[in-house]
Amino acid sequence: MTDAHLSLTGFDMAGLDRAPTRAEPRVRYQSRTQTALEQGRARLIVTAALFSIAFGAVGLKLVDATVLSQGAEPQATTAATAKPPQAGRADIVDRNGVLLATSLSTQSLYADPKLVIDPVEAVQKLSKVLPDLNGEALLAELRTPKRFVWVRRNLTPRQQYEINRLGIPGFAFQREERRVYPQGSLVAHVVGFSGVDNNGLMGIEQRYDQRLRSGEGPLRLSVDVRLQHVLRKEIGAAIEEFRAIGGAGMIMDVRTGELLAMVSLPDFDPHNPPPPQQEQDTDPRFNRNTLGVYEMGSTFKIFNTAMALESGRVRLHDSFDATKPIRIGRHMISDFKPEARWMDVVDIFKHSSNIGSVRMAAEVGPAGQRDFMAKLGFTRPVSLELPELGWPMIPNPWREVNMMTISFGHGMSVSPVHLVAATAGMVNGGILRQPTLLKREKGDEVPGTRVISEKTSDVVRKLMRTVVMDGTATRADAAGYVVGGKTGTAEKVKGRAYSGSYRISSFVGAFPMHDPRYVVYVMVDEPKGNKQTFGYATGGWVAAPAIGRIVAQAGPILGVRPVDANAPEIVHALAINPQQSAPGPQLASFPGGQR
Repeated sequence: MTDAHLSLTGFDMAGLDRAPTRAEPRVRYQSRTQTALEQGRARLIVTAALFSIAFGAVGLKLVDATVLSQGAEPQATTAATAKPPQAGRADIVDRNGVLLATSLSTQSLYADPKLVIDPVEAVQKLSKVLPDLNGEALLAELRTPKRFVWVRRNLTPRQQYEINRLGIPGFAFQREERRVYPQGSLVAHVVGFSGVDNNGLMGIEQRYDQRLRSGEGPLRLSVDVRLQHVLRKEIGAAIEEFRAIGGAGMIMDVRTGELLAMVSLPDFDPHNPPPPQQEQDTDPRFNRNTLGVYEMGSTFKIFNTAMALESGRVRLHDSFDATKPIRIGRHMISDFKPEARWMDVVDIFKHSSNIGSVRMAAEVGPAGQRDFMAKLGFTRPVSLELPELGWPMIPNPWREVNMMTISFGHGMSVSPVHLVAATAGMVNGGILRQPTLLKREKGDEVPGTRVISEKTSDVVRKLMRTVVMDGTATRADAAGYVVGGKTGTAEKVKGRAYSGSYRISSFVGAFPMHDPRYVVYVMVDEPKGNKQTFGYATGGWVAAPAIGRIVAQAGPILGVRPVDANAPEIVHALAINPQQSAPGPQLASFPGGQR
């Protein structure tokens, strides 16, 4: 009999050294044994009772929770209605909830060099699973006294499986997150991208880095991927047709300031963004819409005309001398297709006369022009939810010669988003609203600043319609959508002088002009003329046709119902009947011009 058995039956360990005597009969030992068994049995019964009570309590709780509590008021949110915890970086979605950026759980491979038995063999084995692995660099790292070396971040499940099968000592996995962009390059300049450590490095990812890290719900943008597809396709087609180096475009809601689409080409894959390049014109990461600043050419005549009319010093029926060019020192201001006649405001706008625009601006003067451009936001960076924002280039001091060139879009550079926001303010009744890339909820108050009167805005809309009806942009029309706008062709500066071979061709338009809802903009960078355009590469030949195609496709998506542009109510709403009058008396000299 063992010590353990003897102890359990109550024997005195000291009694093992002697045998029982006659004074201690065997009955005494049997009694002690029986007592010990009874005590053990009692302990088992008590233990069993305690377990029974515990399980009974659990059972009663389950019955109460599943049967007795049915129909009672819930005391806590159920799993079916509970909001799942936000893990890692929040999603980014478009205005309709389409996923633009999300995070996936991945595994990354690292090594502890001190635990790697044979670095050479380890590198050879890993190279079979990761063919693009820099074996020499990894081998050098494994031979250092470090205790931690990254081998490969964000492995695929297949790569993790194959590496795990190798069973190499000293290597392990760490859970991380990888940012994924389901739309690829479609919204690359808007969404941007994040680095391997999940920190935002560009676009919305950078601007809202802390917000995306905070665990809040998805960040909803104002863009619509359907419109983004249309815009990107048509700008790409124009770039290819005219062998341009790039292009850009936007669609904006004039009532809310929401940017519904924003495209800059060339673009890039946010999963594998290229390094920044010195030449911004060909840098895929360069956002032409927000970071680029350009002389906008004749699209600025929208603002020059609005300024002149709003000042009260120019009336719609006033005529100005456009019979000959204006000389400034050694330079001449002339028209692309000279009319060589007196022209009223309607003809100056419709035929895009530089000479007439200068005459109109002279009625306001340099100081008045500077103040008006500042009111439109052209003297400071635009307020937008992106870190890539360009500073306008404005003259200082603002002299008479600057006033002349700015009247037709030269001598002052702004970003395309400046232009689009200001154009929306010209056609929506005169309210300038800051552009936004965040979706506004229905009923939200939309702040704005009045920059022109409703009367002036009404006239500007009618003038923009004439440009498409019988002016420089007849190719921008889209049946049923009553498009209006203004062409722009600006020479680029190469070196220290303007070059006629390098230009920005653009068109900014709105629709429907009898009740404007949306502004559409297209810019093509350095287009080349072809046989179909008779060698021309101006805004009317290059950008205007793209606008027509975009509006025709975007209108149904936006829910704009087509109308008959020749219906009496539409014709009446957009009719211009300027009072014809002979030119007034000549002013003493330029810059006042003749009226």
